[in-house]
Amino acid sequence: MTAPETLALVGAGKMGSSLLGGWLAAGFEPRRISVYDPAPSDALRAQAAKWGFALNPAHAPAEAVVLAVKPQALDAVAAGIAALFGRDSFLLSILAGKTVHNLAARLPASAILRAMPNTPAAVGRGVTGVFANEATRPDQREKAQFLLSGVGGVEWVERESLIDAVTAISGSGPAYVFHLVEALAEAGTQLGLPADLSLRLARATVEGSGELLRRQPDISAATLRKNVTSPGGTTQAALDVLMAPDGLTPLMVRAGAAARKRAEDLSG
Repeated sequence: MTAPETLALVGAGKMGSSLLGGWLAAGFEPRRISVYDPAPSDALRAQAAKWGFALNPAHAPAEAVVLAVKPQALDAVAAGIAALFGRDSFLLSILAGKTVHNLAARLPASAILRAMPNTPAAVGRGVTGVFANEATRPDQREKAQFLLSGVGGVEWVERESLIDAVTAISGSGPAYVFHLVEALAEAGTQLGLPADLSLRLARATVEGSGELLRRQPDISAATLRKNVTSPGGTTQAALDVLMAPDGLTPLMVRAGAAARKRAEDLSG
């Protein structure tokens, strides 16, 4: 994969900072990076001093412009960053809900990619869905792949509408997993376990199960589930509840649909 010659990161909040950390860890030359943030944190200032990337320099065209502000801030930010775009610049946006049409109407970019990373990017274990419009050249796709792979896996979709579905599943998905830990811990307390012990058990169970998935990529989740389940045993009794017609799967389908609808609403 090829890195862009120059890079401008607009917005250095949690996800922007995660991406920045991934680029630096991957060996991207700091002197080729400019970071723009209206209220840089002390941590960001210290990082700039340590690594040597430019923090809020004068605007100049960059080959890659990564837009990592809140979706609601697009209008306020767009007018001020037009000078970051040159003839060969491409835009990589991680704004939930903001379509290629939204972005093209506000920014002087023709090659536009929409991406949706998730919060495990902070530890290099994220996954990002990404869509590129027709104006995006193959070499620009490759450079976007480089930028996103610094924080985890990258999955391409060929229809822009699927980015909202990616947002609903993997973008928002870590929150669902964290809530599963909360729910499992609450179930333990209802069964009489001390709250702190129940939380430790729930957290370790989800952590370990995730690691088992990672270490056995050729074994399906269904097979792993079956491996834990003895016919007529305790796990089967619980799964009879979770896999009932009104159980976990239809609940997750409704949750995903709600998240996708919100992403669509944000496009306005």
